[in-house]
Amino acid sequence: MSMLTPPGMGGKYRVTGTAYPRLSRPRRRRRIVFTMLGAVLGLALLAYGSLQLIHVFRGDGAGQGKRGTAAGNCPGGKPKGGAAPAVAASPGAAAAIVLPKPGDITVNVYNATQRAGLAKAVGDELKKRGFAIGQVGNAPADFDKKVPGTGILLGSAKTDKAVYSVLGTQIEGDTLQNDAREGSDVDLILGDAFTQLSPQEAADKELALLANPQPAPAATC
Repeated sequence: MSMLTPPGMGGKYRVTGTAYPRLSRPRRRRRIVFTMLGAVLGLALLAYGSLQLIHVFRGDGAGQGKRGTAAGNCPGGKPKGGAAPAVAASPGAAAAIVLPKPGDITVNVYNATQRAGLAKAVGDELKKRGFAIGQVGNAPADFDKKVPGTGILLGSAKTDKAVYSVLGTQIEGDTLQNDAREGSDVDLILGDAFTQLSPQEAADKELALLANPQPAPAATC
């Protein structure tokens, strides 16, 4: 009988040899590990689902709405219903504006500075540029030696604004004032800051822009 055989047991219950049965390790710890892994996986899936819902209700829905609006308004966007996108018409040139001709504008040139002969010199140059010249001389007492800027355009409030715009292309930094006169003539009162009229080329370009304004650039998507 082997020393491993319990007392009183023999026959087929006898344990022989030097080997002895090993007891299996309890599986309780393995179940705990599997349970914890399952719980972590479940929490991860729950968090992922919550994030998807947040994107649907707050992010993606608003983004799709904006993209859809942009697609509907932009030339390259595809409208709903499968229809072909409408091609935006290219903006044409703005309609030309009819401006008064320089010969239709009577300009009175007055010198408010201490420089002798300034009014005559400016009047002669404006005449060469096509303007009709009226009175030429020293400025009235209300303005004589009292205009520190480049000059003043003085005329009736009833005069067409385009008249002032056309004359204004000939001098930079001028200011506009109105008085109670009934006629359409305009006074050009030269101030201390005046040096010379705008160069002929620059004045002609500015006058051309007034007559043919450039259209505003098309909005980009």
